[in-house]
Formats: sequence, structure tokens, C-alpha cells
Amino acid sequence: MCLAVPGLIKSIDGDEAEIDFGGVVRTANISLVDVEEEDYVIVHAGYAIEKLEEEEAEKSLEAWEEVMEAQKKIES
Repeated sequence: MCLAVPGLIKSIDGDEAEIDFGGVVRTANISLVDVEEEDYVIVHAGYAIEKLEEEEAEKSLEAWEEVMEAQKKIES
């Protein structure tokens, strides 16, 4: 099972993109997907492997926020 956080494409240069994962920006190869700036993607092993619709990405990000909040409560 793979758990992935959607990332937002901030800029594209050829087959490489700067992708923002909640404030952490990483570079990934986007040659496997047809994407543009401001699209959401799932990245695995340095490659964007799936484009997400904005609504789907936002739902996933909300779920991750809930997980993080629950983790904070456990650690307190």
C-alpha cells in the first residue's frame, strides 16, 4: 500500500517540475504525465505518476491534516 501526499506544481522546466508539498518544495520528473503549472500530482521515486483533479487533491490534503492533528494529540 502506498500513502501519498498530493503536491502542487509551481514551475516546469522541460521534464522537471518544482512541486510544493505543503511548504516543502522538491523537484520531480513529469515526463510520465500530462500536466501544467498549478496541477496537483502524486510523486513516487522522483516521478510524477498521476495527475489529480483539484477537488480530489484538496480532499486528500484535508484527510492528511486530520491524521497530523490526531498524531499531535497522541504525542501530547
